Amino acid sequence: MSSNSPRLFIVSAPSGSGKTTLCNMLLQKYGNEIYFSVSCTTREKRQGEREGVDYFFLDEGSFKKMIENNEFAEWANVYGFYYGTPKPRIDEALNQGKNVLLDIDVQGAAKIKKVYPDAVSIFIMPPSIEELRRRLTKRATDPDEIIEHRLTIAKKEMAGADKYDYVIVNDELDKAFARLEKIYRGTL
Repeated sequence: MSSNSPRLFIVSAPSGSGKTTLCNMLLQKYGNEIYFSVSCTTREKRQGEREGVDYFFLDEGSFKKMIENNEFAEWANVYGFYYGTPKPRIDEALNQGKNVLLDIDVQGAAKIKKVYPDAVSIFIMPPSIEELRRRLTKRATDPDEIIEHRLTIAKKEMAGADKYDYVIVNDELDKAFARLEKIYRGTL
Protein backbone atom coordinates (compact mmCIF):
# COMPACT_ATOMS: atom_id res chain seq x y z
CA MET A 1 0.00 0.00 0.00
CA SER A 2 1.31 3.45 -0.90
CA SER A 3 2.36 5.57 2.03
CA ASN A 4 0.17 8.32 0.51
CA SER A 5 -2.97 6.18 0.82
CA PRO A 6 -4.88 6.60 4.07
CA ARG A 7 -4.16 3.78 6.48
CA LEU A 8 -5.73 2.36 9.60
CA PHE A 9 -3.39 1.84 12.55
CA ILE A 10 -4.32 -0.52 15.37
CA VAL A 11 -2.40 -0.02 18.63
CA SER A 12 -2.80 -2.57 21.43
CA ALA A 13 -0.96 -3.20 24.68
CA PRO A 14 -1.37 -4.54 28.18
CA SER A 15 -2.67 -1.96 30.66
CA GLY A 16 0.25 0.13 31.91
CA SER A 17 2.48 -0.33 28.85
CA GLY A 18 2.27 3.30 27.73
CA LYS A 19 -0.07 2.80 24.77
CA THR A 20 -2.26 5.82 25.52
CA THR A 21 0.76 8.06 26.08
CA LEU A 22 2.30 6.98 22.76
CA CYS A 23 -0.99 7.40 20.88
CA ASN A 24 -1.40 10.88 22.38
CA MET A 25 2.13 11.81 21.29
CA LEU A 26 1.34 10.68 17.73
CA LEU A 27 -1.92 12.64 17.75
CA GLN A 28 -0.16 15.72 19.09
CA LYS A 29 2.36 15.62 16.25
CA TYR A 30 0.13 14.44 13.38
CA GLY A 31 -3.38 15.27 14.63
CA ASN A 32 -4.35 17.20 11.51
CA GLU A 33 -3.98 14.07 9.36
CA ILE A 34 -5.24 11.43 11.82
CA TYR A 35 -8.76 10.56 12.86
CA PHE A 36 -8.70 9.05 16.34
CA SER A 37 -11.48 6.50 16.51
CA VAL A 38 -13.71 7.10 19.53
CA SER A 39 -15.54 4.01 20.77
CA CYS A 40 -19.14 3.73 21.91
CA THR A 41 -20.06 2.36 25.32
CA THR A 42 -23.14 1.74 27.45
CA ARG A 43 -21.33 2.34 30.73
CA GLU A 44 -21.90 5.53 32.70
CA LYS A 45 -19.72 8.54 31.99
CA ARG A 46 -16.94 8.92 34.56
CA GLN A 47 -15.95 12.23 36.06
CA GLY A 48 -13.93 14.27 33.57
CA GLU A 49 -14.93 12.18 30.53
CA ARG A 50 -16.36 14.03 27.56
CA GLU A 51 -18.97 12.87 25.05
CA GLY A 52 -17.40 12.29 21.64
CA VAL A 53 -13.87 12.67 23.02
CA ASP A 54 -13.47 9.78 25.46
CA TYR A 55 -16.49 7.75 24.28
CA PHE A 56 -19.88 8.09 22.71
CA PHE A 57 -22.14 7.20 25.64
CA LEU A 58 -25.21 5.25 24.51
CA ASP A 59 -28.11 3.51 26.19
CA GLU A 60 -28.25 -0.26 25.69
CA GLY A 61 -31.17 -0.07 23.26
CA SER A 62 -29.32 2.32 20.95
CA PHE A 63 -26.19 0.19 21.10
CA LYS A 64 -28.11 -3.00 20.25
CA LYS A 65 -29.78 -1.20 17.33
CA MET A 66 -26.31 -0.35 15.99
CA ILE A 67 -25.32 -4.03 16.32
CA GLU A 68 -28.44 -5.03 14.36
CA ASN A 69 -27.59 -2.47 11.67
CA ASN A 70 -24.00 -3.82 11.43
CA GLU A 71 -22.59 -0.40 12.36
CA PHE A 72 -19.65 -1.71 14.40
CA ALA A 73 -16.30 -2.86 13.05
CA GLU A 74 -16.08 -4.75 16.34
CA TRP A 75 -17.98 -4.84 19.61
CA ALA A 76 -17.92 -6.72 22.89
CA ASN A 77 -19.74 -7.00 26.18
CA VAL A 78 -17.22 -6.42 28.98
CA TYR A 79 -18.34 -6.76 32.60
CA GLY A 80 -21.95 -6.15 31.60
CA PHE A 81 -21.33 -3.07 29.47
CA TYR A 82 -21.12 -2.88 25.70
CA TYR A 83 -18.15 -1.33 23.89
CA GLY A 84 -17.84 -0.95 20.14
CA THR A 85 -15.92 0.73 17.33
CA PRO A 86 -18.27 2.55 14.91
CA LYS A 87 -17.47 1.46 11.37
CA PRO A 88 -19.10 4.38 9.48
CA ARG A 89 -16.78 6.91 11.17
CA ILE A 90 -13.68 4.88 10.23
CA ASP A 91 -14.83 4.52 6.62
CA GLU A 92 -15.70 8.22 6.37
CA ALA A 93 -12.26 9.27 7.67
CA LEU A 94 -10.46 6.90 5.27
CA ASN A 95 -12.59 8.13 2.36
CA GLN A 96 -11.62 11.71 3.28
CA GLY A 97 -7.95 10.72 3.02
CA LYS A 98 -7.26 10.69 6.76
CA ASN A 99 -5.32 8.00 8.55
CA VAL A 100 -7.23 6.32 11.36
CA LEU A 101 -5.79 5.47 14.77
CA LEU A 102 -7.42 2.83 16.97
CA ASP A 103 -6.33 2.38 20.59
CA ILE A 104 -7.94 -1.02 21.17
CA ASP A 105 -7.58 -4.23 23.15
CA VAL A 106 -6.17 -7.46 21.72
CA GLN A 107 -9.56 -9.11 21.10
CA GLY A 108 -10.87 -6.00 19.35
CA ALA A 109 -7.70 -5.75 17.27
CA ALA A 110 -8.17 -9.28 15.92
CA LYS A 111 -11.76 -8.44 14.91
CA ILE A 112 -10.72 -5.14 13.28
CA LYS A 113 -8.00 -6.93 11.29
CA LYS A 114 -10.69 -9.22 9.80
CA VAL A 115 -12.76 -6.22 8.68
CA TYR A 116 -9.74 -4.15 7.58
CA PRO A 117 -7.07 -6.69 6.54
CA ASP A 118 -4.68 -3.93 5.34
CA ALA A 119 -4.66 -2.29 8.77
CA VAL A 120 -1.22 -1.85 10.33
CA SER A 121 -1.20 -3.53 13.75
CA ILE A 122 1.22 -2.42 16.46
CA PHE A 123 1.68 -4.03 19.86
CA ILE A 124 3.25 -1.96 22.66
CA MET A 125 5.23 -4.31 24.88
CA PRO A 126 6.36 -3.47 28.41
CA PRO A 127 10.07 -4.15 29.04
CA SER A 128 9.12 -6.89 31.52
CA ILE A 129 6.29 -8.10 33.74
CA GLU A 130 8.19 -6.74 36.73
CA GLU A 131 8.34 -3.26 35.16
CA LEU A 132 4.66 -3.50 34.26
CA ARG A 133 3.85 -4.38 37.89
CA ARG A 134 5.90 -1.37 39.03
CA ARG A 135 4.06 0.97 36.63
CA LEU A 136 0.62 -0.31 37.62
CA THR A 137 1.48 -0.02 41.32
CA LYS A 138 2.90 3.50 40.82
CA ARG A 139 -0.38 4.60 39.18
CA ALA A 140 -2.11 3.94 42.53
CA THR A 141 -5.49 3.62 40.83
CA ASP A 142 -6.18 -0.08 41.46
CA PRO A 143 -6.08 -2.37 44.49
CA ASP A 144 -3.52 -5.22 44.52
CA GLU A 145 -6.01 -7.88 43.37
CA ILE A 146 -6.91 -5.81 40.27
CA ILE A 147 -3.21 -5.28 39.52
CA GLU A 148 -2.64 -9.04 39.74
CA HIS A 149 -5.61 -9.63 37.43
CA ARG A 150 -4.21 -7.07 34.95
CA LEU A 151 -0.82 -8.82 35.04
CA THR A 152 -2.42 -12.21 34.32
CA ILE A 153 -4.22 -10.71 31.32
CA ALA A 154 -1.01 -8.93 30.25
CA LYS A 155 0.91 -12.22 30.12
CA LYS A 156 -1.75 -13.70 27.81
CA GLU A 157 -1.78 -10.59 25.60
CA MET A 158 2.03 -10.51 25.39
CA ALA A 159 2.05 -14.16 24.30
CA GLY A 160 0.07 -13.14 21.20
CA ALA A 161 2.22 -10.15 20.24
CA ASP A 162 3.67 -12.11 17.29
CA LYS A 163 0.27 -11.79 15.55
CA TYR A 164 0.93 -8.05 15.14
CA ASP A 165 2.78 -6.44 12.23
CA TYR A 166 5.08 -4.57 14.63
CA VAL A 167 6.10 -4.87 18.27
CA ILE A 168 7.51 -1.87 20.11
CA VAL A 169 9.14 -2.43 23.49
CA ASN A 170 8.40 0.67 25.56
CA ASP A 171 11.46 0.72 27.78
CA GLU A 172 12.34 4.35 26.93
CA LEU A 173 9.45 6.57 25.87
CA ASP A 174 11.41 8.68 23.36
CA LYS A 175 12.83 5.60 21.59
CA ALA A 176 9.43 3.89 21.58
CA PHE A 177 7.82 7.00 20.07
CA ALA A 178 10.55 7.30 17.43
CA ARG A 179 9.79 3.72 16.35
CA LEU A 180 6.01 4.34 16.37
CA GLU A 181 6.54 7.47 14.29
CA LYS A 182 8.63 5.54 11.73
CA ILE A 183 5.89 2.92 11.45
CA TYR A 184 3.29 5.65 11.04
CA ARG A 185 5.31 7.45 8.36
CA GLY A 186 6.04 4.15 6.59
CA THR A 187 9.79 4.49 6.97
CA LEU A 188 10.47 1.46 9.14
